[in-house]
Amino acid sequence: MAVDIRYLSEKYDDYIIERRRFYHAWPELSGQEKNTREFIKHDLEALGITEITEMKNCYGLTAMIRGGRPGKTIGLRADMDALPIHEETGLSYSSRNEGIMHACGHDSHIAMLLGAAKILQSVKSQLSGNVLLIFQPSEENASGASWMVAEHATDCIDALYGMHIWGELDAPLIDISEGNRMAAADLFYIDVYGASAHGASPNLGIDAISIGCNIVVNLQQCVSRINDPLNPMVVSIGEFRGGPRFNVISDHVEMVGTTRYFKNDIDIENTMRRVIENTAAAMGGRAELRYIYKSPAVINKDPVMNTIARNAVVKLFGEHCIGILKPTMGGEDYPILAQGKPFFFAFLGTHDEEGGYTCVNHQQGYTLDETLLKRGSALTAQFALDYLAQA
Repeated sequence: MAVDIRYLSEKYDDYIIERRRFYHAWPELSGQEKNTREFIKHDLEALGITEITEMKNCYGLTAMIRGGRPGKTIGLRADMDALPIHEETGLSYSSRNEGIMHACGHDSHIAMLLGAAKILQSVKSQLSGNVLLIFQPSEENASGASWMVAEHATDCIDALYGMHIWGELDAPLIDISEGNRMAAADLFYIDVYGASAHGASPNLGIDAISIGCNIVVNLQQCVSRINDPLNPMVVSIGEFRGGPRFNVISDHVEMVGTTRYFKNDIDIENTMRRVIENTAAAMGGRAELRYIYKSPAVINKDPVMNTIARNAVVKLFGEHCIGILKPTMGGEDYPILAQGKPFFFAFLGTHDEEGGYTCVNHQQGYTLDETLLKRGSALTAQFALDYLAQA
């Protein structure tokens, strides 16, 4: 008998909304999701899902739904953490943890995955394989996926599916585009060393601030003159600290920044190191780079997964509900969970001028029309069902 996923998602609409409101009211920062995990565990147990594994070195959690017939295992992922933002939505269920808000929408991701879990649990006898529910902490600092992989949380999956609600895409459209979706996001630290002197006698010192300023400018050559202009790349310095006093030539500067790209054709780490070290040396100082690879690019490149996603949207909502979202240089550590296996990442639009939902993710006023959430649950469940049917 065919499973009507859309009907089930509408049947569970109230449940999905209620759970979203609960998690929205009780946000926790990256690495602090202890209570969130406990709440999720209780919700899963209430659905009759009891094969639950809690991570030891982080607040991640996985839960298995075993199908009635043998087959592969599809992983479905939601992130859990919130942001250090003071909420200004005016919602009756606004954050009760002062200065912390689910401004990125991870509360909705939790609710949508719980909704999909409720659907799949109700039809598990008809599943040709298994579903691993993955609730990941610490996405906002791009650490949680690696922590979970270190504990072998996703070793058992054959493929991975994820979704993000997105304030720049019109509601109720769903983006299932192939190719580049979210950029690789790395972190770097730069230390510049000079020699201090009185500000009235700069010739007696080596100005680390001046060196640092030149490094900031010269690093843009990596993007504009070394990198292929057809390959998107960003190098940004977000923090610049130096100088003990207004009239002292600084002997040390610290900088922190990020790089974003889809293809690392120029070996960005070593290219930056060459620019940084040579700029400092040319000005009589010294500089060091510490480069940390955090999140790989999200690229929907598996043709089978791409086809399953498109067919699932059309089956549920029709061709007219497919939206087009251009690639973003924002980062997401989701692909780490796949460990080289096929994955797909979708976006659910929440922008609605008429309804007044115009804020984008990470803003103090970001929220959404909650009736959209059942669509996310439906697509997640449909993708899992269809993947297992053809696997």
